[in-house]
Amino acid sequence: MLAGVYAVAGFRAALRHEAAFRQEALLALVFVPLAFFLDVSALERVLLVAVTALVLIVELLNSAIEAVVDRVGPELHELSGRAKDMGSAAVLVTLVLWLFTWVTLVVLPIAP
Repeated sequence: MLAGVYAVAGFRAALRHEAAFRQEALLALVFVPLAFFLDVSALERVLLVAVTALVLIVELLNSAIEAVVDRVGPELHELSGRAKDMGSAAVLVTLVLWLFTWVTLVVLPIAP
């Protein structure tokens, strides 16, 4: 029961404090419903929704890493910077995967 309360608190915190998460949540609010209106197979629809959810998941994990690093201290440290950079890189890789999936399954089939 408390796990659900903590999860909702995590979503609220991400929406309140993380601009990137807000942007990606808006992306999900547009593209997840769109996936259900497209003429794609059930498996392709699952992939479109899953890759969109994956963007949100990785952004939440990146935000958690950044919060922990910031909590440890404000001083610059090579390992802190590396942790934040790697979290950002994970988000970038996920966004590239999202773009590749949507373009491959939705855009390329309708291109002349």
